[in-house]
Amino acid sequence: MDAKSFMSAIGKTMPPPVVLFCPGKVHPKAREATFEPYLADQAIERFVNATVDPSVRDLAYTVFHGDDAKPREIVQEARTVPFLADRRVVLVRNADRFGADSGADAILEYIEKPCDMTTLLMVAGQIDRRTRFFKACEKSGAVIECPMLTERDAAEWAVSEARARGKILPADVAKELVRRSGAHLSDVNNALNIVVAYVGDREKIAESDVTAACADVAEEEIWALTDAIAESQIPKALESLRKLMDLGKHEDEIIGTINWLLKSAYAVAANTGPSTISPFVANKVRPLSNKLGLKKIRDAFQLCTDTHFMIRSTGVDGPLALELLVVKLAAPRT
Repeated sequence: MDAKSFMSAIGKTMPPPVVLFCPGKVHPKAREATFEPYLADQAIERFVNATVDPSVRDLAYTVFHGDDAKPREIVQEARTVPFLADRRVVLVRNADRFGADSGADAILEYIEKPCDMTTLLMVAGQIDRRTRFFKACEKSGAVIECPMLTERDAAEWAVSEARARGKILPADVAKELVRRSGAHLSDVNNALNIVVAYVGDREKIAESDVTAACADVAEEEIWALTDAIAESQIPKALESLRKLMDLGKHEDEIIGTINWLLKSAYAVAANTGPSTISPFVANKVRPLSNKLGLKKIRDAFQLCTDTHFMIRSTGVDGPLALELLVVKLAAPRT
């Protein structure tokens, strides 16, 4: 079952005693399964709101973290009869360890014979479906797959979330929103919140709203700096650098930004496995990636490290050191 189906069934069917939120099955063309934690959090929030009365939430809802909680403590809480409530809900985050930890026998024994008056919710960002832990969850309760959404699905999700906020988000505008934010739902949600606040009482969101709300002056200067370096336009690169400094950007922050740009360019140049950067960023840094190539990007990382060390340790003039760094990066490739 996926997260959407689970959420639609809340309140319509008897809650399962055990629920495991985990990545989806590995696609044949993918190197590994992806996990979208925001989907799991959204499903958990809706389930808890529908299952536990707010007036008794402190008595009937408990949250543990699997990486520091003792399994027997979790089991003891799950077996405790709910007080002033029809059902107890126990949430365990970071439950990945139970799939491999030999000390998790108490959890496994509980999952195989769960309490009827408790729902044990567990979130595992990684899972081995061959383990006794996974098979026990599958047998005794429900396994909810929360894979990372495609850009198309993320855009549809944004349209639905905008509707819930009383806004109309056209499909093409939602696509642009996701192009800028990436497909991670936490990032999409943050971008949507910014856009909704930006349009105020206006009902319909336009593409110009997304463009205006999801970018600031400093961001535009960062992309201008990126383009100038990629085009070997040293005067323009220096102009963008000085504008960033005029906007109050600290030297450490600017070097960190340049490092991020290089890291993103390296990911585009290497092109290995599922991308960890948004398509928007990938398109922005692709010219930089094409100009430098893998070897020169690695050299550029070292140059940034040397510059940062020089600024922090030798007392050299920071702005001058940054200008020299930008000049070297923007120099025409031989």
